[in-house]
Amino acid sequence: MKSAITALLSLLVFPLAGLAAAKPAPLQLDYQLLDSKTRPADHFTQGLYFDGERWLESSGLYGRSWLAEYTDPGANPVRRKWLAGNRFAEGLAVFGERLYLLTYRAGEVQIYRRGDFSLEKVLNYSGEGWGLTSDDKQLIMSNGSDTLTFRDPETFAITRKLQVRGGGENWTRLNELEYANGLIWANIWQDPRVIAIDPLSGEVKGVLDLAALRRDSAMDEWNVDAVANGIAWDQARNGLWVTGKYWPKLYLIRPQGLGF
Repeated sequence: MKSAITALLSLLVFPLAGLAAAKPAPLQLDYQLLDSKTRPADHFTQGLYFDGERWLESSGLYGRSWLAEYTDPGANPVRRKWLAGNRFAEGLAVFGERLYLLTYRAGEVQIYRRGDFSLEKVLNYSGEGWGLTSDDKQLIMSNGSDTLTFRDPETFAITRKLQVRGGGENWTRLNELEYANGLIWANIWQDPRVIAIDPLSGEVKGVLDLAALRRDSAMDEWNVDAVANGIAWDQARNGLWVTGKYWPKLYLIRPQGLGF
């Protein structure tokens, strides 16, 4: 009888323990639209950065890849660096006075001086390069999988791996990254959503749906390349600038929650 009671109690206790350990689902975040800016609709946006005065952007595709800096998204760049025709520009990050530019399949990160876009050095890595950001201590990189890598800014060696999880989804195709308010914000390739990731646990804390902004940009709905891509934190205005490939606009949005 004692063993039967013990077995019954275990059946009752273990489900309750499982419920107690269950993690909350990611917040479905609304946002406030604060501002928008028009720009040319020929940018295949990969990386985006804003320091409060100037924009930095990388644009991809073989034979058309560039790195640019500008004060007005609708005007000509202050400076632009064209990549070799066999290099496909990907994610872009700022660390100190250096710019770090990933390449898609060449396995190299190109490091430039921020002040004049002069090439300082090139470091190598294995696999594909997609998105890149910095938490002011390390670089954080995506490669199209569900795992982010933290990397040493001097050597680009991996110091830590972080699997992104939560919400009952398999979060693959992580693309452009931005570190803001203590979270890693990530585009998902060919998905209008942006997710907010805990940099310690990898848990997805929130989800932003940018489908309405894509429709506002009046893009051809059948153009599979015109996806949401590009996130830049505007610290002064406490918002995120977001855009997409071939989108003719940048949008400043303020998520409702998660530190904003």
